[in-house]
Amino acid sequence: MNKLRVGIVGCGNIFPMHAVSVQMIESAELVAVCDIKEDRAKSKAKEFNCNYYLDYKDMIEKENLDIIHICTPHYMHPPIAIYAASKKINIMTEKPMSIKLKDANDMINAAKDNNITLGVIFQNRYNPGSQLIKNTIESGELGKILSGKLSVTWDRSDEYYQKSDWKGTWDKEGGGVIIDQAIHTMDLMRWFINSEIDYIDANISNRAHEIIEVEDSAEGVIKYKNGILTSFHAVNYYSYDAPVEIEIHCEKGLVKMIADKAIIKFNDGRELIADKNPAETFNYGNVKGYWGVSHIKQISKYYKNILNSEKPEIDGNEAFKTQEMICAIYESGKTNKRIHF
Repeated sequence: MNKLRVGIVGCGNIFPMHAVSVQMIESAELVAVCDIKEDRAKSKAKEFNCNYYLDYKDMIEKENLDIIHICTPHYMHPPIAIYAASKKINIMTEKPMSIKLKDANDMINAAKDNNITLGVIFQNRYNPGSQLIKNTIESGELGKILSGKLSVTWDRSDEYYQKSDWKGTWDKEGGGVIIDQAIHTMDLMRWFINSEIDYIDANISNRAHEIIEVEDSAEGVIKYKNGILTSFHAVNYYSYDAPVEIEIHCEKGLVKMIADKAIIKFNDGRELIADKNPAETFNYGNVKGYWGVSHIKQISKYYKNILNSEKPEIDGNEAFKTQEMICAIYESGKTNKRIHF
């Protein structure tokens, strides 16, 4: 069987999660990497025994790619995706899809118009704890969801932002703690609730940083069309990356997620628990532990979808729902108005 020819654009922090995953998938071959910083591109090409480029268009023209992974700063996701789609190349992009909602929509349309598949990384959906919560809620065992809350309190110092030429900016990152740190937890809650959003009412502010334009604090309420109210609280000026927390109060029990661990306590005394599977350890190299091991799960499924001409679980349309939520939080926070959907 001919292997899927894969290229990766962006050789920064998240790169290993994609490159090592591709390397471990039998149906694929990493043939090229690209970064505007030549030292990084050259180093990764040597490490993964492939070609390197400084221009993604050059890589696309020369490498006959089947799939391109986008691991660049947020503002570059749409132009790269739309160009790749025009060349009939399937796309797997890191979150968020984009900064602006229109760009996300343009990405979806470009994929549809060119009959290629657009996938978006939200790997935490594939963690055992996330799967347990989703499946138990959908089974009906917990009855009706009454409300939910989530908390993300992490540490991103001014020193952290000083090391980047794009983070902490509205035009390149598109925001701060919400679009970068809290987005995975926000996505999980929306996925668990599984309803269209009615409105979002949010506050955002920069309370503890000297050098960034964007928010380091956000809180608010999300009302879903099925009547459920959820609240969120996120800051990135805490002293360490505390475990994220989700709680969902249901008619027949209480759902809690702390970091990757899910604990479901039913009113009748039963308890279900799911956590990281020790047998699922996977070495991506020197990367952040909270990224987990689930990139390879999502990427493997996506590749199978490509080979079988199937729609992936997290395609552009599915990821757009979370993108719409994130953009509405910013609109509400900037205008001090409730945003109705």
